[in-house]
Amino acid sequence: MYFAVMSITPGPNNVMVTASGAAFGYRATLPHVLGIGLGAALQMVLVALGLGVAFQRFPVLHTALAFGGAAYLVYLAWQLFNAGTVAESEARRPFTVWKAILFQAVNPKAWVMAITAAAVFVPRDTPLLRLITVVGGIFLAVNLPCVSVWALFGSGMRHLLLRPTYRRVFNLTMSVLLVLTALLGLRG
Repeated sequence: MYFAVMSITPGPNNVMVTASGAAFGYRATLPHVLGIGLGAALQMVLVALGLGVAFQRFPVLHTALAFGGAAYLVYLAWQLFNAGTVAESEARRPFTVWKAILFQAVNPKAWVMAITAAAVFVPRDTPLLRLITVVGGIFLAVNLPCVSVWALFGSGMRHLLLRPTYRRVFNLTMSVLLVLTALLGLRG
């Protein structure tokens, strides 16, 4: 249930795949969706293996991550705000699997999810193979459909966004949501 709630609720990943689905379509957004799941699952496994201890011992890491992640989200919001029409977006490219995996390193919601899941749901002595297969596997099985809902929502709106006015409103809305997410990440 925890993975489902954290995966389906709004956050940087879901805002970005909604915008990607609208700009590039669902099929082209699938690598982004897969990268989110793989990156967050890897992050959870690493935190469960002890990376979370680094955040406890060196609180400055948490602060640096919060500010770095917020800055990157504001940058993405600016890029989205200045994006052109759907036809113009064809010149850009959606996130690759690797970009989406790497994005999890600066995603505040992904860190909160990984640290909470490791602390609350994963016993300390869980063997690595079990961490990867059970925790990572369950997370992927839950996360991929949840994030896909957002990509499909964006893709479903694609035809409406051919109108410049609707596109501007959509881009502005998605940009504001990313900035709000960045600000909330700094608060927590």
